[in-house]
Formats: sequence, C-alpha cells, structure tokens
Amino acid sequence: MSIELGQYGIWQRASDVTAEGASQLEELGYEALWIGGSPPGDLAIVDTVLEATESLPVATGIVNMWRDDAATVAASYHRINESFPNRFLLGVGIGHPEATPEYRKPFDAILSYLDELDAAGVPQEHLCLAALGPQVLEASARRTVGAHPYLTTRRHTKLAREILGDGVLLAPEQTVVMGGEAEEADSRARAFVTRYLSLVNYRRNLLREGWSEADLENGGSDGLVSELVLRGSAADIATGIESHLNAGADHVCIQDIGPDPLSSFRTLAEALF
Repeated sequence: MSIELGQYGIWQRASDVTAEGASQLEELGYEALWIGGSPPGDLAIVDTVLEATESLPVATGIVNMWRDDAATVAASYHRINESFPNRFLLGVGIGHPEATPEYRKPFDAILSYLDELDAAGVPQEHLCLAALGPQVLEASARRTVGAHPYLTTRRHTKLAREILGDGVLLAPEQTVVMGGEAEEADSRARAFVTRYLSLVNYRRNLLREGWSEADLENGGSDGLVSELVLRGSAADIATGIESHLNAGADHVCIQDIGPDPLSSFRTLAEALF
C-alpha cells in the first residue's frame, strides 16, 4: 500500500521538528510532514512525530546515502512501519559533492543503495528519491514511488512530469517567507538562495530549467529568487504553491524561512484549505 500524502505538506529541518509542532500542523490540515536536513539513520525523530500525531504521514527529505548505510536505514524503516503501518515514506538521496568527501560516481552509488534497500525488504511504494536531473528522475520512476526535488521552480516541475510520466509521485519542495516587513523577507530569500547557488548540482539544474548564467550570479536574479522563494500575502503564496500542482506536481512540500514558521503555516492554511 502506498502512502497517501495529499496535496500540501510541510518541510522542516530535523533540528526544527518537534512533537508539539507536528501535532499543530496536523490540526491545521497539512497532509504530511517532511523531515529534511539529512536526519540520522536511526530516524528516531520519525517515531517522535508519529507518536505525537493521529494519522499524519511522515517522509524524510532526505536521508543522505553517504551519511548512513542502507542496512541501518532499512532497519529503521522496518521498525517504524511495524509500529505505524503505512504512515512513513522513506526519502533518500545522494546529497551534493561539496558536503561529502566520499562523493564519487553518484548515479552508480544511488542504484547500489537502492539495490541494498530492496534486498533488505524496503518496498518501492514506501520509498522516494531526491531527484533533479533526467537520469535520476527516470531512476526514481523505475525504482521508487517517485521524486522529491529540492530548490526548483515550476519550470522544473513541468519538465520533471514530462520525464516521469503519469502515475509517479512528484513532490517538489517550495520555500516561502511569510511575516515581517517586505525588506526583511527579500533579505531572507536572497540569503537562502545565495547559499545554494555555490553548489554545482543546484546550479546545473537551474541552468537545465532554462535560467541563464547571469541569473545565477550575485546571489541570483530577482526573477530567479522570486521563483525559488515565494513572498507576499498568504493568497499570493498559495497561488505560487498551487502553480506546482498545475505544472504536474502531486504534492508540494512547503518550507518557511520566515521569523515565525508556525504562525505562517497557520495563516497559509486558511488560504490553501
């Protein structure tokens, strides 16, 4: 049985996830919680969230393949699924070379890791893959339930759907900033994007989307930053999120980098649901 994610989920770094916060997100109507920032392979934080909620599905976005071996992660999956059947989607990915000295032949490493998870009994319908480029997107469709792209725009969502075809999960992350003054929101957005534009995987993918080298310089063009980090009213942000669904996404993972994410998620829920 596959995991039912609905259309709108919340993406939070593992360091920011709490049992109380997860319970509040469920009460607000969000349909999944994605735990990002390369959570440890023991996945204890997943147990914490599932224990604190009634039916909220939890996904990892993502477990880094270089950080924890497949056997450890598979054992964690089985422990969680036994206690909370069909509420956990295991998202795995290769990360980026700047953060991993061992990074080499990434596509081969992905396939090998998926082979090990398969051999350990992790079902394809409970597994998704971080994917940006065509080769890995195709692998996500063949070997898992689908793809979880990070730091992409609706251009990528459209391209990814064309590659994945129908019936394959496409769950992009979308960053937003709500609350505070417009100048502060702009500053937060640009600082966020600047950090990622130094990483080759994200640069390469944005160029593939159709952005130019000039768009990637000096912290990103205004147009690029506006697509990668939605700002404005709750209605404006909701419209931007929904544009991913219109472009072919099944589910959008919303990350807020503003001063008070829970308050922002409360306001945004009123616009989305």
